[in-house]
Amino acid sequence: MTSFPPTPVSASRSLPAPPSPSPLSLRIGFWLCIVIAVAVVIRRVLALAYPPRSAPPQMAGLDEAFASHAALTLAHILPALAFVLLAPFVVFRKSLTPSWAERAIYPLGLIVGLTAYAMSTFSVGGWIERSAVLLLDTLFLLSLLRAWLYRRKSELLQARRWILRAIVILLGIATTRPVMSIFFATAPLTHLTPNQFFGIAFWIGFSINAIVIELWLRSSRWKLQAAAQA
Repeated sequence: MTSFPPTPVSASRSLPAPPSPSPLSLRIGFWLCIVIAVAVVIRRVLALAYPPRSAPPQMAGLDEAFASHAALTLAHILPALAFVLLAPFVVFRKSLTPSWAERAIYPLGLIVGLTAYAMSTFSVGGWIERSAVLLLDTLFLLSLLRAWLYRRKSELLQARRWILRAIVILLGIATTRPVMSIFFATAPLTHLTPNQFFGIAFWIGFSINAIVIELWLRSSRWKLQAAAQA
């Protein structure tokens, strides 16, 4: 009796599963943060170069506050703009090997983080805003440092985990803008001024991003991506 060789397992089953893409909601949120962050920087640069003459009183007060330390503001927001523009080249890169964009992000992030500490001395929202900046900026710099150290040790997956944390935490500044818009829109009812709600908006915006990235990095979907990339 002729025996037949066992049926080979399908080639598709023997190959590792492709990386599971991140949820659409996360990708939309990421790009919204990028667009908002870029728009905020452009608006601030224009306001410093050409101070608006017909801005609402609350916005005029903010413009004057930033204009009072224009050099520091530019030293903070221009590297931040470069960081944000490079972020998609890091986040959506499929390979774990370091790219030119990631190498550039480390010094840019360092400048952004250090100037953020200096900017906190001029906090519009006082100590509530300052406490949010100090805590989240420290977390941002620590994440950036850990990513760089893991890169040095060639632990590429851990490096990617920490660079994602750093990027999303920094983009928390964009998430604060819709929150601030709500406060501005409801000011006639709440009678809150920027000095009163800026700190709250900072805590809400940065906390949302910090929580979202932690939930993603601890999800089974991220683990599948990480396993496929490794």
